[in-house]
Parts: sequence; C-alpha cells; structure tokens
Amino acid sequence: MTNVTITLSSINDVKNFVNIVNRYSFDVELICGKYVVDAKSIMGIFSLDLSQKLLLQAECGKDDPFWEDIKPFLA
Repeated sequence: MTNVTITLSSINDVKNFVNIVNRYSFDVELICGKYVVDAKSIMGIFSLDLSQKLLLQAECGKDDPFWEDIKPFLA
C-alpha cells in the first residue's frame, strides 16, 4: 500500500479524479480525519471536507502508471 497527500479543490477536480481512479482495478481510499471513503465513489468524496488535504492510500506500487495519472492532484 502506498500513501500520498492530495487536494481536490473544485467539483471538476473531483469528477476528473474519480474518472481516473475508476480506470484501475486495485483499491484506492481517501482519508480525512477519522473518515475513510472509497476514492472511486464521487458521493463518498463529497462527504469529506475538501478544504483539507486528503490522504490517499492505493494498493499499488510506486512504479504504477496510476501515480502519473493523478499527478495534478498531488499536494
């Protein structure tokens, strides 16, 4: 499992992020405080405080192309 910090500052950011994450078969979660949501769920993401940085946990290695795809969201 690999962890990074991301920011999602607009509705379009959330929509684009979810579209990217859904291309991958492995689990991806977002953590904000005590809340953990599936990063493939747009409704789950909107339940988080998006004014805060979010911790992303992905079940893939650091060399996976996933990291290049989400680069615009890295904090």
